[in-house]
Amino acid sequence: MNIRIIITVALALLLSTACNGGANQEKVMNKKGKTLVVFFSHAGDNYAVGNIKVGNTKVVADYISEFTGADQFEIVTHKYDGMDYKPLCDLARQEKMDEELPPYEGSVDVSGYDTIFIGGPVWWGTYPQVMFTFFKQNDLNGKTLIPFTTHEGSGLGACVDDVKKAFPDAKVMGAFSIYGHEVREGKDQVKRWLNGLKL
Repeated sequence: MNIRIIITVALALLLSTACNGGANQEKVMNKKGKTLVVFFSHAGDNYAVGNIKVGNTKVVADYISEFTGADQFEIVTHKYDGMDYKPLCDLARQEKMDEELPPYEGSVDVSGYDTIFIGGPVWWGTYPQVMFTFFKQNDLNGKTLIPFTTHEGSGLGACVDDVKKAFPDAKVMGAFSIYGHEVREGKDQVKRWLNGLKL
């Protein structure tokens, strides 16, 4: 065989392997069964990052879906649209005190999913109340639940405990929190977290 042909074939194989290897590395989590990311994210006026078009938690949810291939269901309510940060904080506090369950748009059939990431900002120590509306309307017992939060100092707050209370027969594991002002530069943090999950 001509030496030029051999070299050409060898180079083609090397390029093909490099390209495929890069694509395979994007799927970082060795998951079993179907995976869903359920999250609430607040765009608009946010602490530390100002007025943003895409909420901090959505940025993290998008990273998770990119790395794992997970489906998404965003919990959407227009109750907070256009609110400045301080009035929003006051409203969120009142909702928590009243144990209000604000409505949200749409629905998702969770029955086909084995693993569900549950994400939101931390408002007054836990998820926003609209997340608890979702919890009340969807039975996640028997599934693997992975809480994650965006925050500016609250960490996970009571989110993990509240998920466990809502779904005592679920496996709650691998919780993750990230500062809201870091999410746009925090893709590698999310990737390292996902790589560490043992599912």
